Amino acid sequence: MGNKTTDNHHSKAGNPFPTGGDRRGKVYGEMFEGANPIVFELAKELRRNMTEAELKLWFHLKQGISGFKFRRQHPLKSYIADFYCHKLKLVIEADGGIHNKPDVKEYDAIREQNLTEWGYVVVRFTNEQILKEEEKVIRRIVIIVDELKNKG
Repeated sequence: MGNKTTDNHHSKAGNPFPTGGDRRGKVYGEMFEGANPIVFELAKELRRNMTEAELKLWFHLKQGISGFKFRRQHPLKSYIADFYCHKLKLVIEADGGIHNKPDVKEYDAIREQNLTEWGYVVVRFTNEQILKEEEKVIRRIVIIVDELKNKG
């Protein structure tokens, strides 16, 4: 899929749910950074249509890394993180070939800058890295998680 955002539809008022929860009344606090319902629907669709690389990475992340829980296709404001650890504010992205296009590279740089300014740590792996160097990618994620854990 292309860019994972709904910037044009993002609510400038912040959290679209007046009570701070979703349509079912579940309260999320700051975990979703005020993502609007359109972003939640897109995230659901992306979870149903994960790439081979995302599925492979999710196989490891869903079990947790160093005791930290990860979520997949997680809304953050108008963006959707491929994988996200809330306790560490860690975003992990699995980038396919489309991310080599100049306009997508530019969008990714802005997106990453925004996420970083909001306090997130963003780590990117190419789909090729995930598929061909799976153990190396997982070891790198473990190192990053351990560094962030020891930092906080």
